[in-house]
Amino acid sequence: MPKRILVLEDQEDLYQLLHDLLTFEGYQIHRPAQFSDLVSELQAHPADAVIADVNLHDVNGIDLVEELRRQDALKDVYVLLTSGMDYRQEALQRGANDFLQKPYMPDELVDLLVQRIGK
Repeated sequence: MPKRILVLEDQEDLYQLLHDLLTFEGYQIHRPAQFSDLVSELQAHPADAVIADVNLHDVNGIDLVEELRRQDALKDVYVLLTSGMDYRQEALQRGANDFLQKPYMPDELVDLLVQRIGK
């Protein structure tokens, strides 16, 4: 059974690149209709990992991580935050497992996922 990854990326071209890369690597990719409903989305459809941009149109990815970590049933979901700005320290302090600053190499992303959740 492939690992399921929830991707929260509002730039359509970047989402499509992530979708294609991660699907090629054997992951099952899902994109929620509403990013602000991350907790209910994960409760309804569990995932092995969440990849989220910090600066989404309608919500802040770091705030979503904090909300996620308050849920006992979801506190162990692997969360990788990304941004064009260096939010590494804040992202990790507020509950993300890892942070990648854009632009990053596809291998960096795949290597982190393999290390953290496997294939």
